[in-house]
Amino acid sequence: MNKVKVIIMGAAGRDFHNFNTYFRGNEAYEVVAFTAAQIPDIDGRKYPTELAGKLYPNGISIESEDNLTDLIKEHDIDDVVFSYSDISHEHVMHKSSIVNAAGASFRLLGTKHTMIKSTKPVIAVCAVRTGCGKSQTTRRVIDILQDWGKKVVAIRHPMPYGDLVAQKVQRFASLDDLKKHNCTIEEMEEYEPHITRGNVIYSGVDYGAILAEAEKEADIIVWDGGNNDFSFYQPDLTITIVDPHRPGDEVSYYPGETALLLADVVIINKIVTANYTDTEEVRETVRKNNPKAMVIDAASPIFVENGDVILNKRVLVVEDGPTLTHGGMKYGAGVMAALKFGASELIDPKPFTVGSITETFEKYPDIGALLPAMGYGEHQMKDLEETIANSDAEAVVIGTPIDLRRVIKIDKPAVSVSYNLQAIGKPDLTDALAKFK
Repeated sequence: MNKVKVIIMGAAGRDFHNFNTYFRGNEAYEVVAFTAAQIPDIDGRKYPTELAGKLYPNGISIESEDNLTDLIKEHDIDDVVFSYSDISHEHVMHKSSIVNAAGASFRLLGTKHTMIKSTKPVIAVCAVRTGCGKSQTTRRVIDILQDWGKKVVAIRHPMPYGDLVAQKVQRFASLDDLKKHNCTIEEMEEYEPHITRGNVIYSGVDYGAILAEAEKEADIIVWDGGNNDFSFYQPDLTITIVDPHRPGDEVSYYPGETALLLADVVIINKIVTANYTDTEEVRETVRKNNPKAMVIDAASPIFVENGDVILNKRVLVVEDGPTLTHGGMKYGAGVMAALKFGASELIDPKPFTVGSITETFEKYPDIGALLPAMGYGEHQMKDLEETIANSDAEAVVIGTPIDLRRVIKIDKPAVSVSYNLQAIGKPDLTDALAKFK
């Protein structure tokens, strides 16, 4: 019988996991290629044979998604498996139309074929969009469990942008580990807040091998989700965060709607800064689509040391990159801090951009007067640093999860914004987590 020829559409994350859990070692299929989107400079590589297995002695090529139609026709592809996240339902179906017109079938793999069972309890923290507040929720969950005497290990959704073999299993417990693994800004933004709190966090490429290592030192595993993806592991509790600043997105983005339907607990975050009507619209959508879920109201209050640095100043606001790009947010914690602490003006960074930062604005023209902290590699970090230096701002507001001054040079007065999850009223996360006490 001829093997089914497959292309996996991805962005260096869910795509590799879907391959590892469903296709690796499956002799009924031949995965001809991965295609890459969303993340710059990840195409042109190979998924190496050390990870792909014995059926792929030459590895598997990673091609640009721009070449998808040609690849389907050239290799007579049977199935294309869509395997990345934070994409509107409409956009997913546009991809399906392209695939179908080229002659192949379009597939989405579900939880049955991609979730790995752990020997330890698993709590999954997911969201309906990038930028809802997963990170601070994950940290709060871990704090509560640790207060109850539990040994908790976090496992983060993948961000393998470097040497895939070396990144098979990554363990982060100190800031030196960030250097050891040559982390990008995007990786540091997720790992460093855990490390500085004394938490252990794993990430990498092979999530079966990662889980086996994490289970050795954990009473409980916390899945720290990425984008709006659902968990790679079978959860004993799923917490999904929704964002009233983007009402309607909770049921119009893939696979965020799946994460909402899977939720045992839904957190409506940022309600202090959101419009009341939008908050209630989201609340009603949650009730309609997942009436059994516990609903928690929450805020993510911001904290700034030395806020007087930006008082009456023209400021450049630097926000989390993915939140502004494929997350589609028009503002983040940095803007809220600039307004709260009396900045006189937000500088538009576009006249000052260079290199890959210019390209980012060309790809995402609706970002507005904000600077996304793109740092997927050393060249992007340098471009970010040069863009900030070029600007005529009097001060910089750093709204990213880490203080960028630790990794790039900022030649202007700057303040860093921090934020934590704060439940409002009852029920709260201690109620949601009670069965793990």
